[in-house]
Formats: sequence, structure tokens, C-alpha cells
Amino acid sequence: MPRTVWSGAISFGLVTVPIHVVSAREDHSVRFHQVHLEDMSRVRVRKVCEIEDREVPNAEIGKGYQLTKEKIIPVLDEELREMPLPTAKAIEIEAFVPLESIDPIQIGDGYYLQPDGQVAAKPYTLLRKALERSSKVAIAKYAWSGRERLGLLRVRDNVIVLHAMHWADEIRDPAELKPENVKLAKDEIVEAEHLIDRLTRDDLEGEEFTDRYTEAVEALIEAKREHREPPTVEEPKAPGKVVDLMAALQESVSKAKASRGEDATVHEMPKKKAAAKKTAKKASARKTTAKNTTSSKKTAAKKTAKKTSAPKKRSA
Repeated sequence: MPRTVWSGAISFGLVTVPIHVVSAREDHSVRFHQVHLEDMSRVRVRKVCEIEDREVPNAEIGKGYQLTKEKIIPVLDEELREMPLPTAKAIEIEAFVPLESIDPIQIGDGYYLQPDGQVAAKPYTLLRKALERSSKVAIAKYAWSGRERLGLLRVRDNVIVLHAMHWADEIRDPAELKPENVKLAKDEIVEAEHLIDRLTRDDLEGEEFTDRYTEAVEALIEAKREHREPPTVEEPKAPGKVVDLMAALQESVSKAKASRGEDATVHEMPKKKAAAKKTAKKASARKTTAKNTTSSKKTAAKKTAKKTSAPKKRSA
């Protein structure tokens, strides 16, 4: 069972739901220690007081705000906990909005909210079902680690999830990063859409969605433990400059098809409008000629029929 990182309550109007907060994520990264390479002894970071020149235990360490170069104002953890904020002890729901209205760049780490005992089970389930039926997410405020935060509540597998969010003024404006005066041919956009279609899937299950870096680090450590050469892999090619964008897109579509066992033949691009117009004109001219020829034949046939059917003059 993951450890509790915060305890409090969800405040939903006049309804209070006591909860424990646990991390929704696990870190499977390989951890390293800092060592002295000459003798492989551990290198540790020590907290030293600059004035007394001695190592200070955690019990003597607190927070301080540097007001000026010479003056620091001490701020105790107890003072931060006792600040008159309604969000200091509860996750206060402020509004409900469609999930699509939230820019994903604002959404951060996720935490599972666990009901605190049987008393909390009913209001917890009530909030969960209400969220599910509304097809909306809740936007809340809460205070952790000395600051008030914005959060998003949603439902995942019958459990309420809290996502930390960034405040709107914490998101940088990307306008200055946008390239200017870029022209794309319609065929290039169509080909890019073909590539998206070929790479579209319903889930993220599969070999390509595994952490290959961690696997490679583990293989390296295992090889060194057994005093053998680590496995070698082909060095990936550095991405080159795209000279022909259309050719690169068509080759990408072909590779995507091949990876799925489909026919890897590159499809033909639609003909340009000018060529289509010429073809239409030719077809129209052929139709007109054929029509005229048919009409002439019909006229000639009628004349012949009249001559044949004309009555002969009687002799006196």
C-alpha cells in the first residue's frame, strides 16, 4: 500500500469527505548513488552552518525568506500550517467544467484519493457517481507544502483522482515560438493526414510503449555484475535534414503500413486541378465528337430511308 502524502477532506458544498491522498504513480527508474571513483566510497551531501562551520541536524533546520542581502526572516512550518486558509485542511471544490475546456499543459502529477474509513464511504461514492454522471471534472483549490494550489478531480476505475494543476499565470505564452510565413502545399497536408491515420490506435499497449532506457541500464548493471561485456546495440542514426517533405511523408506512410503488415505500396497522390481540368476538357470534346458523328449517321440513315420508301411514278 503506498504511503499517505496528505490527509484532509474534500469540501463539496456543505458535504465533507474525509480522505487520504496517495501517489498514483510509481517510479521504476534505476537509482544511482554518488561515489568516489578511485575507491568507490559513497559521496554524501552534508548540511553545514556557514557561521558555526559544523554539520546541522534536520531538527535544527527551518525555512527563511531572504528580505535583503543581510536580513533573512524565519518562517516556521507551524506558522504555515496555521495560516487562515480554508484550503489548508480541505480540498475545496470551486467549479465543475468539461474536461475538454482544460489545456493539458496545466495538468500535472496525479494522486488517488482514498476515503478515510466507513463514515467517508457514502459521501465519497456520492461525489464519484455525480462526477461520472455529469461527464465533468471538478476544479478545486488546496494548500500543500506552504502554497495554495489548483487541482482537477476526475474518476478513474471507480476512484477519485486529484491532478495538481498550474495556475494560468504560470504557463508561458508560446506566441513568440510560432514560425512565421510558412507555406504548405495541400498535398503535403493530405499526406500528413494519411500518416496520422496509419499511426492511429485505440490504446497504448505494446512493445513500443516500454521504457527501453531502464531495461538497457538494468542489462548494463547485470553484465558488469557478472564481469562480462555489456550488450551492444546499433547506434541510432542522427535525424537528417528533410529536403523533400513529400517524399519523407510518403516513405513514413509506407513504413507505418509495413509495420502493421499492410501493403506498403505508396498510394498515388490526387492529380492537380489543372490536369483534372484538361482531362475533363478532353473527355467533353470526345463526347461532343461522338455525339456529332452519331447525329450525322442518323441524318444520313433517314435520307436513305426516304429515298427507298418514295412511291414510283405511274406511266400513262
